[in-house]
Amino acid sequence: MCGVVAVLRRRSTVLPPDPRELEAAVDAALAALAAGPAGLADAAAGLEALDGRLRGPAGVRVLAIHPELAGRLEDAMAAARSAIAGLEADLDAHRLPLTGAELEAANAAIVRLKDAVWAIASDRVRAAREVMALAAGPDGAAGASAAIGAAGPDGVVGDGALEAYWAIQVALSAIDRLEVRGRDSAGIHLLVTGHGLDPSDPEIAGRGGDPLFRSGSVRLVPDAAGGGPALAFVYKAAAEIGELGDNVRAVRAAVAGDGLLRRALSSPDSEVTVVGHTRWASVGLISEANAHPLNSEETNHEAPYVAAALNGDVDNHVELRDAEGLAIPAEITTDAKVIPMLVARRMVEGTGAAEAFRHTVATFEGSVAIAANAAADPGALLLALRGSGQALYIGLADDAFVVASEPYGVVEETPRYLRMDGEATAGQVVVLHRAGAGTLAGLERLAYDGAALPVADDEITVAEITTRDVDRAGYPHFLLKEVSEAPESFRKTLRGKVTEVGGQLTVTLGEETLPASVRKALGVGAYRRVLVIGQGTAAVAGQILAATLTSVLPAGAGLTVAALPASELSGFGLDDDMADTLVIAISQSGTTTDTNRTVDLVRARGAAVLAVVNRRNSDLVEKADGVLYTSDGRDVEMSVASTKAFYAQVAAGFLLSLAIAKEIRAGQSAANGPAGGGQVRPPSAPASRPSATEERRFGNDAAAARLEHDLLAGLRDLPSALEEVLAARPEIAAAAWAHAPSRRHWAVVG
Repeated sequence: MCGVVAVLRRRSTVLPPDPRELEAAVDAALAALAAGPAGLADAAAGLEALDGRLRGPAGVRVLAIHPELAGRLEDAMAAARSAIAGLEADLDAHRLPLTGAELEAANAAIVRLKDAVWAIASDRVRAAREVMALAAGPDGAAGASAAIGAAGPDGVVGDGALEAYWAIQVALSAIDRLEVRGRDSAGIHLLVTGHGLDPSDPEIAGRGGDPLFRSGSVRLVPDAAGGGPALAFVYKAAAEIGELGDNVRAVRAAVAGDGLLRRALSSPDSEVTVVGHTRWASVGLISEANAHPLNSEETNHEAPYVAAALNGDVDNHVELRDAEGLAIPAEITTDAKVIPMLVARRMVEGTGAAEAFRHTVATFEGSVAIAANAAADPGALLLALRGSGQALYIGLADDAFVVASEPYGVVEETPRYLRMDGEATAGQVVVLHRAGAGTLAGLERLAYDGAALPVADDEITVAEITTRDVDRAGYPHFLLKEVSEAPESFRKTLRGKVTEVGGQLTVTLGEETLPASVRKALGVGAYRRVLVIGQGTAAVAGQILAATLTSVLPAGAGLTVAALPASELSGFGLDDDMADTLVIAISQSGTTTDTNRTVDLVRARGAAVLAVVNRRNSDLVEKADGVLYTSDGRDVEMSVASTKAFYAQVAAGFLLSLAIAKEIRAGQSAANGPAGGGQVRPPSAPASRPSATEERRFGNDAAAARLEHDLLAGLRDLPSALEEVLAARPEIAAAAWAHAPSRRHWAVVG
């Protein structure tokens, strides 16, 4: 797995917002937040609108011109975080008696607030500072002012440099997030047109001699699309051993320290197209020479200039190299090198850049995701996707396309994106045009055979995550971060669902979790079996839920409870009529294909479905009759090993089990008590009178209440116990160093 990034923007006409209006919006949002739960939705809407006004180069401009505004926003967001934390503490301590739909509305608004607060402080203000730092270089603020210019009296500026550095910052920020896919090397390629520099400038010539196109290399590209010579800059970092963030810091420092780039971008006519990459080497050594992007240069052949980056593998790259007689320096051993070279070869034959690209990628065997940029058409980005295991997301931002291999590489600037599909049409090619940047009008999609594939509006997806979800929060890796977040995730799952009545704790689930139809069916004994399904870790959580439910069911419930993978139920366990079945589907994302497909199948056969899920508005939520959200309904887990999501699913399983048992017990009491004449008895109970065992169970409501209280008290204590374990990390580490095997021995058996 690697990560492709690309940014293409058109010149913006958006003026910087009025700082006084921004401050007024902040004040209004904080006032709404101070009103407590009643003001949460208004506060969230206000901060979301403020975030929107601060996006893009216009937001960078106002924060650069008014540094005091940036400080004011940071202080306001700190105050908002404090107020949100206070509200959550009140909810967890039951000082705000919200349950059911009111609680879900509050949780949803708090999530929106956290997203907006994070975006303003950690995306908008940070981006402005990073753009200014890139533009400033060694000269500090004076250098930034010289590079991006000053605002005129009407606020309109010739800010080609600011927009260029904004595009570079967006690419570097995306690479930083995508490094979880691979980090042994990284690089960005900048194709700059309209720079106005003299082609005979000695610095250009002095940086053009490296045949391996390593970091800091510059190429003068003659006659870029008839608009004069372009300049191609590349910045790379490569290291077999290192930490997340190292490569981006090195590339960022190289960009900020490049005076030639600063001069090139200071022209009012300058435009830049950015292609970037972070690598997990599968073909070729880890080196700057093999780091992507690579260009089309050959050692003995003149060809049009093209640069490209690759995810996946061109399995037949050796055959293509030999068949075409490509002259590649011996030090460059990555398969990605053939991509720009072959595109250039097709262009020599008289084919336009986009068509040459399509013809080239159609010859590749293997699963690939490719981004390329040709000097012959510098205002176009060329994208290709084919096979499984790769992805490209095209973000539609204001006046800009932002491309990345994951949604979390796009969402800092826009939640709206188009996902390319490399399988449905045996490969797709997309050409993005600067003139229509950020709009569907600027996007041309083709099949590998050249057939047009128009994009419909309903293909645009709105992301359900933000950069807050994928921030490591200072941890060295996501696994440690998410283990450390487990106690809070567990608490949020219990929030508002455990109440105290007469000194006894009881579970309280609203209509949105246990709808009236399901409660009634449980009470009258309409269900004969409960099936708990999931895949992977969720299936393990399902086993715990099934065991818990079995242990708390009253006698005579007449229920068979079983847990199994969703794929097994859909393959072997379906009946034509499943109206007597309650299915509980567990999923972290709500998008697990096997689970969702099985839910469709059982619903079509009459089964009722309850979902335990962590994603609002996900597919599973839409399919279920009732939903119990884990954590706050949007607690994304990035590490491969499930941690906080699993613990939250276990907590949710206990809550749902106790609630189901209580509904059954209430139905039994109604059917067997003085007022139960018209009620239906549990299917397994005799029609005349209950057995001695049933009498003991029917009459043992106090014991059942004590059991419920004890279980819920234990659940409420668990987060603190988890925190105690986490606090003992130094002692655990010392024990591991002392007792874990110091060596690993491998044996190969023939």
